[in-house]
Amino acid sequence: MLHGSRHPNDGLLDVINSMTQTILVTGGTGFIGSHTTVALQQAGYRVVILDNLCNSSASVLDAIAKITGEKPAFIQGDVRSAPALAKLFQAYRVDAVLHFAGLKAVGESVRDPLAYYDNNVHGSVQLLGAMKQAGIKTFVFSSSATVYGDPQKLPLTEDHPRSATNPYGHTKLIVEDVLENLYKSEEGWRIARLRYFNPVGAHSSGLIGEAPQGIPNNLMPYVAQVATGQRSKVMIFGKDYDTADGTGVRDYIHVMDLARGHVQALRHCLDAEQELLTVNLGTGKGYSVLDMVRAFEQASGKTIPYEFAARRPGDIAACWADTGLAWEKLDWRAEMGIEEMCADAWGWARAGRWWAGPAKRS
Repeated sequence: MLHGSRHPNDGLLDVINSMTQTILVTGGTGFIGSHTTVALQQAGYRVVILDNLCNSSASVLDAIAKITGEKPAFIQGDVRSAPALAKLFQAYRVDAVLHFAGLKAVGESVRDPLAYYDNNVHGSVQLLGAMKQAGIKTFVFSSSATVYGDPQKLPLTEDHPRSATNPYGHTKLIVEDVLENLYKSEEGWRIARLRYFNPVGAHSSGLIGEAPQGIPNNLMPYVAQVATGQRSKVMIFGKDYDTADGTGVRDYIHVMDLARGHVQALRHCLDAEQELLTVNLGTGKGYSVLDMVRAFEQASGKTIPYEFAARRPGDIAACWADTGLAWEKLDWRAEMGIEEMCADAWGWARAGRWWAGPAKRS
C-alpha cells in the first residue's frame, strides 16, 4: 500500500473495527511491549498482556492506564507453559498475537546460549502451537536486524543474506524460519516478521521507558545512568571499527515510532486473507556511539564521561536499514530523530524511574 492511497475515512474505519478486536501482547510489561500496548489502546484495540515478570514490574500496567485511560488485562504467565496458554485462549477471544516475550542481550546470549534457545525458540513454538489449537492465525513477531549478521552491504534490505553472528540473532533467525514453514504448511496464516534495529527513547509522558536490571546491555540506558549520577562513565566497546570515528554505528529508532510500526503491521495482517510479510523497522540512518553520547549531552545538559574498552563478542561495526518496503507495504516510516530520542529518554531518567521497576527484555 503506497502512502496516500488510503481513503480519507479509512483511519476512522480502522478505529471502529479495532474496537471489537482483542490483541494478546506477550512481554507486554517490557520496554517495547509496553509502548506498543499504549499505541494499540490509543488505536482502539483491547489488549491482554501475558508476562512472567522475570525482568519487569506489574507497576507498568498502572502507568499505561495513566497514559491511555485504560488498564490492559494482565495474566502473569510464561509463553513456555502450554497449560497457561491454553487457559488464556479459553478465557479470552483473541484475534491476533504480538509476540515480544524473550531475551535480547547479545553478550548474555554468548555467555548463556541455552537460556536464549529455551526462551526465544521454545517459547515461540509453544505459543504458536497454542494459537493453532485455538484457531488464531494472525501473528506479529518481534524479530531483529541481528539476523543479517555482519552486513555485506548497507543499507540493509530485507533480501540481504541472513547469517547471525551470535546466539540471540540465531534464535530470531530460527523463529523466522519456523514462521515461514508454518505459513507454507497451512492456509490462513497472516504473519509479519518485523526486523527492527535499535529501539531507544521513552514515552513523552515520562511514565514508561527502558529500565534494565543491573548493568545495562544497551547504550541509551547506560548513558542515562551516567547522566543521573548512578554510574561514573560510559564504557564504549571498540574504538577501532571501520567507521568515521572508530565506534560502532547503529540505526537508532524511537520506541514510539517502533510501536506505531507494530500497529500498522497488525492492521495489514488483519486486512489480508493470507500473508507472510518481512520488513525492516528503522530510520534508515546510522549514528555512532559517540554521536549518541554527544546528542544525549545536548538533551540533558550533562557531560557524559566515557572510556573505551575492547570489542564485545558478537558485535559488528555498522548497520542501518533500508526502510522502503515498510513505507510501501505499511504506509509507515520513522518520524522522530535522535534529538527526540535523547530528550524523551532523559525525561524518563530525570523522573527517577530507572530504578522504579525494570523493563522486560523484549
